[in-house]
Amino acid sequence: MQRAVEFRTGVQAPAEIVWEVVSDFASWKDWNPVHPRMEGEMRIGTPLRFDLVVVENGAPVAVEAVVQDWVPYEQLHWRTKRLKGFVTAIRYLEIEKMSDVGSTFSNGELFMGPLVRFVPRDERRRLKAAFTRMGEAVKARAEALWSERQSSPT
Repeated sequence: MQRAVEFRTGVQAPAEIVWEVVSDFASWKDWNPVHPRMEGEMRIGTPLRFDLVVVENGAPVAVEAVVQDWVPYEQLHWRTKRLKGFVTAIRYLEIEKMSDVGSTFSNGELFMGPLVRFVPRDERRRLKAAFTRMGEAVKARAEALWSERQSSPT
């Protein structure tokens, strides 16, 4: 059984700019309302340590995950376990190039395992709200960077 929570948004910036925002873990503290701390390397099988703020202005919770997959300029996936390992959660950040100056950013979580039905609906609603905040923050950051670069003399 699987369940998913996702937010997608169009971004008026190239996919490369969105990737720059997503892949620069050190800058997440400056713009990311959901994961204000992200530490680790983008290498399959390596640990990531980050803070998770599910409820807006809520207290951050420290989380450890493992990089499941990543493709430069396209996606980053990490894995956590829940409910004593009976539920695997795959958190994903994905970028789709729509044109030379436009892209789509998706972020969400896929829950899999025999106890998926015990991931509460209220938790999924809070996650949806959090992923919406993060998606809008990625969009704002990428569009601001793109706008700055377009107005800068070359």
